Amino acid sequence: MWEKPKKERKAKKKMTWIRKKKKYSRPRKLYDKARIEEENELVKMYGLKKKKEIWKADAAISRIRNQAKKLITASEEEREKLFDKLNKIGFKVKRIADVLALSKEDWLKRRLQSILIEKKLAKPKEARQLIAHKHVSISNRIMNIPSYIVKVDEEGSIEVKKKLKNTPEKNKVKESKVEENG
Repeated sequence: MWEKPKKERKAKKKMTWIRKKKKYSRPRKLYDKARIEEENELVKMYGLKKKKEIWKADAAISRIRNQAKKLITASEEEREKLFDKLNKIGFKVKRIADVLALSKEDWLKRRLQSILIEKKLAKPKEARQLIAHKHVSISNRIMNIPSYIVKVDEEGSIEVKKKLKNTPEKNKVKESKVEENG
């Protein structure tokens, strides 16, 4: 069989797959009544879609706690970096004990969806819908991620663009134009 010379052969691209890591872990006991009731309460309170969002919040807080545990023996500068980072997010942290005391509810309160509810800009389910339909912007950037963690300095620049429903006057105008043409 005839082959092309080496110069004319195209280099084959090697396909590499990047596996995404899960950002949460499922509970060990799936049917624990107390946990399920607590999660159902959180879902209603924060207008969450799935319980996976609670598990993600729990995993994020556990990562922060692990970071704090490692910093117990570290220098004061490294601790201050972590404290500054957490204070920008909106956690009021001054000591490592405060970091270790954080809960998943603290993380859920900093979500964009929760902040819309807290500021009375929308009801729980409505807040998620407004975000998903791109009616919410932060610093003139359209945001369509309900789980976006809002920083303290971004909180004042949240805007909701609600579209008004058609009023009866507009409908009358449309109807009158149809009658004239018909």
